[in-house]
Amino acid sequence: MITNTSLEHKGNLFPSKIVSYEHEGDSISFYTDNNVILKVTVLRDSLLRFRFTTKGYFSNDFSYAIDKTQLHGYNFLQVSEDENYFEIRTSKVICKIKKADVRLSIYDLDNCLILQDELGFHWEESYEYGGNVVKMSKSSKDGECFYGLGDKATQMNLKGKRVENFATDQYAYQKDQEPLYKVVPFYIGLHNQKSYGVFFDNTFRTFFDFCQERRNVTSFWAEGGEMNYYFIYGPQMQDVVTTYTDLTGKPELPPLWVLGYHQCKWSYYPESKVKEITSKFRELKIPCDAIYLDIDYMDGFRCFTWNKEYFPDPKKMVSELAEDGFKTIVIIDPGIKIDKDYWVYKEALEKDYFCKRADGPYMKGKVWPGECNFPDYTNPVVREWWAGLFKELISDIGVKGVWNDMNEPAVMEVPNKTFPMDVRHVYDGNPCSHRKAHNIYGTQMARATYHGVKRFVYPKRPFVITRSAYSGAQRYTSSWTGDNVATWEHLWIANIQVQRMSISGMGFTGSDIGGFAEQPTGELYARWIQLGVFHPFCRTHSSGDHGNQEPWAFDEEVINITRKFVNLRYQLLPYLYTMFWQYIEEGIPMLKPLVYYDQDDTQTHYRNDEFIFGNQILVCPILEPNAVGRRMYIPRGEWYNFWTNELFSGGREIWIDTKFDEIPVFIKAGAIIPKYPVQQYVGELEFDELTLDVYFKKGKEKSVVYEDAQDGYDYKKGRYSFLSFRTIGKEKELIIQLHKEGKYDTPYSKYKINLIGLPFKVTEIEIDNEKIEFDKISFEQNNCLIIDKEFNELHIVGE
Repeated sequence: MITNTSLEHKGNLFPSKIVSYEHEGDSISFYTDNNVILKVTVLRDSLLRFRFTTKGYFSNDFSYAIDKTQLHGYNFLQVSEDENYFEIRTSKVICKIKKADVRLSIYDLDNCLILQDELGFHWEESYEYGGNVVKMSKSSKDGECFYGLGDKATQMNLKGKRVENFATDQYAYQKDQEPLYKVVPFYIGLHNQKSYGVFFDNTFRTFFDFCQERRNVTSFWAEGGEMNYYFIYGPQMQDVVTTYTDLTGKPELPPLWVLGYHQCKWSYYPESKVKEITSKFRELKIPCDAIYLDIDYMDGFRCFTWNKEYFPDPKKMVSELAEDGFKTIVIIDPGIKIDKDYWVYKEALEKDYFCKRADGPYMKGKVWPGECNFPDYTNPVVREWWAGLFKELISDIGVKGVWNDMNEPAVMEVPNKTFPMDVRHVYDGNPCSHRKAHNIYGTQMARATYHGVKRFVYPKRPFVITRSAYSGAQRYTSSWTGDNVATWEHLWIANIQVQRMSISGMGFTGSDIGGFAEQPTGELYARWIQLGVFHPFCRTHSSGDHGNQEPWAFDEEVINITRKFVNLRYQLLPYLYTMFWQYIEEGIPMLKPLVYYDQDDTQTHYRNDEFIFGNQILVCPILEPNAVGRRMYIPRGEWYNFWTNELFSGGREIWIDTKFDEIPVFIKAGAIIPKYPVQQYVGELEFDELTLDVYFKKGKEKSVVYEDAQDGYDYKKGRYSFLSFRTIGKEKELIIQLHKEGKYDTPYSKYKINLIGLPFKVTEIEIDNEKIEFDKISFEQNNCLIIDKEFNELHIVGE
């Protein structure tokens, strides 16, 4: 329950009139007669920063969220003044600031009002802690919709909702429960077919109200710190999301195996059990690339140690698992057991690396090992020390990735489930209490872990996953949606959460397939795996308290469905890899809610279920038991049923019959979908051809395929392959044009091209203007041919 958060509190204070201003470079500062200063910084023509202080000066400008390499620079900036307003104009927006009360309005160049202050900036003094509760309210248009905010277990459209951002360990959380594990104080507004974004970069506990308290008023506020927010203008949602993602940063490309299927449980031990699990995957021919070890692999839950009774020779075990294609991932928590004989504890104690209470003693809390102290990851010296601790795990033993858990930070057996708010942090030279550092504690742990894994896994690429995160964490880590529950409602929640995380900058996310708490039925597990293979991060994880949750824990039918869909994911790995490449290069989210895909179609504004996987695959999971079909919305355009190749016209809701071993999947007409052969793990097979499924469309369509050596850093030296396909479909003709970039020579020499939906019988085929005999390209059944990969144009003619 959120209490004492009303913006109507009688203690509110407001800015007075503007008495002067200064314009220097990209920043304009406005001074009032009651010490309030507003500093507006134009970072890009469509990206403005608004920063307020109430004390006559600004504190040090520091943010963990902002990527130092983010693009900035504008084409045009003009500041002018009239009787009532100051006006800041760029080549994209006009910002008017009222002289009487510093309230502002933002317009596009067509003079359409995009965002306007209602009460605007106001504050309330905090007598208990010092500083202010800082507040902002905006007027909301009729019919305005709101999206984003990251890890929220609620409807995609946030209109009418109030949410809280305070990283919290919420075991078995429920629909609409607040707050959860991650803090992403960024939302997207949409009205009159125009989108904008607001990023409130404040790490204190924050709140957002989307017209719940007062109709047509949107507000956000924080329990401390500055009113510091960024405005991003679209007008397309795609523009807003890519700009925000560039502002807060993008990850590096993961190794391809990370995009395979992962298996996890609390807990797999001893070694014989781990090998029993991995052997069963190979026996049943269900592909799997990663096996996880939870806290029981440690000696008494001490991080960076091994229980030698369960795992007598971890290096040998990890090596043997690797020979069978399994990469070992281990969990590392922040709580360091208080034990004078434990080397990690002794080292941190000697170097004074643990968090302290306000009066000096170390912060102490109970977690899995018992009483623990906790490193202060906001101290760069501590982060460097922490990174060095991974040498044995990664370099010597051969572990391939690290899983950070309990880093909200979670503390057991205390009412608020976390550190006391008086705990002190270095905060990279900006000392503060836990009130300010709480929401970024998990991100800084993941950051330190990432640098350690990267250092010792080099020349390969690192893999880190975290439960808690703040905006910008995507630069270092992937994530999952925490301790969910094996219920149909949670399957619905997982579908929305991962879509929402994707448009909130943190694309590399998935859920615990099947649910962490409680036990799914075979039907629920099957439906979840059918969804999970279309999430960027794909992992089954469960609590050992509730029974087994491997694919074979259910019946033969569920095993077959799991195999079918995991096989499909492995076939689609080049498609997945390509969409990840577009995410890191251009900030394009890997999953796209329908409203992102087509914001001009109002039918998409409240859709929760359907999403676009990559750019050209439409997925709609089955979210209810005993379903023989479902109603779903097909977005505008033409789409092929993946299972039947039947062509559908979109912009309408339809009924789709489904079998237990299928969910509705559609391919955009004109798309070229690349596929690999099924492998039991990435790198198992050498293959001589890449399959290209070509879906006919009258008109033009573009598709791309990115490939490299699948690991390592040669791709940063230009050793990659980027294929850009252009299809041109006519009544009795199909042209496929190929443009190639990059210095990487793919290991295959041929393309197997499957022609789907051709409306004519093929009579002639030309490759680079040379007519080709059908038998030389194995052309058969009017839909399949095999050609050398070195071509520029394929011309197919029919009658």
